[in-house]
Amino acid sequence: MERSQQTTRLISQTHVLEDGEEWHRAAFDEIASYLTDPGFPCVFSRNAYRKQLLKLVFVEDAGSRGIRHLAQALTEYVELSRAWDGQLNSAYPLVAVFAQDAADASTVADYHAFGWRVLQELHHADPDPWPAGIGDDPDTESWSMCFNGMPLFFNMSSPAHRNRRSRNLGSRFTLVVNPRERFDVFAGETPSGRKVRANIRERIHRYDGMPHSPQLGSYGTGALEWFQYGLIDENAERGGSCPFRPRPAV
Repeated sequence: MERSQQTTRLISQTHVLEDGEEWHRAAFDEIASYLTDPGFPCVFSRNAYRKQLLKLVFVEDAGSRGIRHLAQALTEYVELSRAWDGQLNSAYPLVAVFAQDAADASTVADYHAFGWRVLQELHHADPDPWPAGIGDDPDTESWSMCFNGMPLFFNMSSPAHRNRRSRNLGSRFTLVVNPRERFDVFAGETPSGRKVRANIRERIHRYDGMPHSPQLGSYGTGALEWFQYGLIDENAERGGSCPFRPRPAV
């Protein structure tokens, strides 16, 4: 069968299975094995997989070509997300999967350092200014990573996570990306949102065999987003400063 033309950097679940390269299919099969586990904590990811809503981008390396490819895919994803109708069944998460040799990493800290280098490079490749009203200092509660004018949440998952199994999606470093506003809609500071968060955190406890990270919280209520992007493998206090640095204002 002739390979269909892929005119976008974003790849659908169907395209991966039908026309994806060998390592793309292998990586997707790994991720699918987690998202089809009834105990996997993130009910939103499970729903997106079941409804075939996942958008994917596969990154061959973390050099300039790989970052450019990822930035182009992220631009497409943000534009797609701007047209969101507010319904759960049209909420497309983005899964960015890196080739196994893209990250020279073996520990959770190594993978997090790699992830922050990727986010820093994306920030430098971002053509848009930082959105008004969003803090640019990650060590404050008003910060969120932004790209193309949209605040986003980046979930860093790595094969080095052993205790916190909910942050391990297989043998490759993976970023799961969602617009910041979707967390506010479905799991924000409302009675229904708090109920959703409590359910997911109880599922984390069962799945990981340990309580959820003490760094988890809600945006703008004292919790730091950058801690939540890259959760450590133990439940412990954290300190230090985020490695992300905003561009100088022009």
